[in-house]
Amino acid sequence: MRFEKVAVVGVGLIGGSFALALKAAGSCRHVVGVGRSRANLESALRLGVIESIATDPAEAAGCDLVMVATPVAQFERVLTALAPGLRVGSLVTDGGSTKRDVVAAARKALGRKVAQFVPGHPIAGAEKSGAASARVDLFRDRRVILTPLAENAPGDVARVEAAWQVTGARVFRMDPETHDAVLGAVSHLPHLLAYALVKEFADRGNAAQLFSNSAGGLRDFTRLASSHPEMWRDICVANRDKLADELGAFESRLRAIRPMLEAGDGAALEKLFADARDVREKWLQGGFE
Repeated sequence: MRFEKVAVVGVGLIGGSFALALKAAGSCRHVVGVGRSRANLESALRLGVIESIATDPAEAAGCDLVMVATPVAQFERVLTALAPGLRVGSLVTDGGSTKRDVVAAARKALGRKVAQFVPGHPIAGAEKSGAASARVDLFRDRRVILTPLAENAPGDVARVEAAWQVTGARVFRMDPETHDAVLGAVSHLPHLLAYALVKEFADRGNAAQLFSNSAGGLRDFTRLASSHPEMWRDICVANRDKLADELGAFESRLRAIRPMLEAGDGAALEKLFADARDVREKWLQGGFE
């Protein structure tokens, strides 16, 4: 499986890592980088992430494969620019963290060419962004979820699946509704909580005292708050119904814990902590695969 020319729209952690991994596997010859920031694109060129620069998504339309890795609110604009020049046989995929809105944007922007769009989401990320954060091994042994459309030809889905597999990823399939519900719980909620906790401490009168006396616990818990604000704004807005449901469930859990603290119920707290630790250990050891 080889693509002669691949375009990456949004050459950051996800898009840049996808380009590096495809090239390392010998699965593409030339990567065109498309983006809003000339400085980031020039950095990607210097680092060997891409081979050429384009500033208009329409310039990517002639490539064999287009990977859209922008914040999800930009998808309709990007796909609208791609649509007129998208040739027969070319494929488009994405790395968006939400899928219902992305599919809706693709249907609106691409029209009948939506059959050439195979939605995807790599479950691999970090709090860093930009071309300099791209890594050739980012997707190795990580999950990628495809949410194929009814219009997709099986062979086209297989080609996109193969592209992800050569990056080292394990590919799974899900419908967009289920994807957004699951990721709302395990990804979007943790990011929201990390941002909220940092903001809570920052707004207190003794913020300097709090942060200067914190150690690994706060740093590890709030690592996600270093993520790209625009990207996470778009994700939270796009998946707000599922995320609100998860936030409500978490608020209920906290309300159940409060009486344990107020009563000094050490046995109940210890059981909660032990149960949570056991589940986490099982998860880390692959017990939920």
